[in-house]
Amino acid sequence: MMTAMMTAREKHGSNAVRRIAMSLLWVVLVFSGPAAGAALAGGPTEAMKSMIDEVLRIIRDKELKQPEKTEERRRLLQKTVGERFDFQEMSRRSLGAQWAKLSDPEKQEFVTLFRSLLMNSYTEKVETYSGEGVVYINEKVEKDYAEVRTKLLSGKTELPLDYRMINRGADWQAYDVIVDGVSLVSNYRGQFTKIIQVSSYSDLVVQLRKKSDKLKSP
Repeated sequence: MMTAMMTAREKHGSNAVRRIAMSLLWVVLVFSGPAAGAALAGGPTEAMKSMIDEVLRIIRDKELKQPEKTEERRRLLQKTVGERFDFQEMSRRSLGAQWAKLSDPEKQEFVTLFRSLLMNSYTEKVETYSGEGVVYINEKVEKDYAEVRTKLLSGKTELPLDYRMINRGADWQAYDVIVDGVSLVSNYRGQFTKIIQVSSYSDLVVQLRKKSDKLKSP
């Protein structure tokens, strides 16, 4: 199993991944609080805000909170959040050199599995949003790339959260989340590379499928 292959240092990295995983949930909430600076109209901040508004609407919808509406609510959340993330870019960066070795069908399979793993991990948790505050720091744009810097406020704790985005035509999409200086993509790349080196790419796919299926289970 993935965890069994980790050294002490890698376990520390895994803890960071779990912390990032939790923090990634707040990508859908990050601009719901007061901004410390002006957002660029039509830019990455505005792209995120349009998604956030819809996510908050879904979470607050009294009808969708009913137990019998759980599947529909999660489907809507996954659709809304999924449309704002570039999972192929996240997959490519997370696999590193292995990506170029894959056939197109293999790439699509990996993107599907990775997307499923991420979305199933976060959907249930995002439903527990309880109103943590977020402060917008600034936004940097260089051609087709942008980084949005924020801080997540929870009690007396301030957690730096940076979101890296790419411009796909007229649409900005997120492809990485940096939590307190630690990259989600870099952490996954470290784990994936280790598994491929110790075992094989095929084993990585099997493990991803098992993890995703486990998360789908009621």
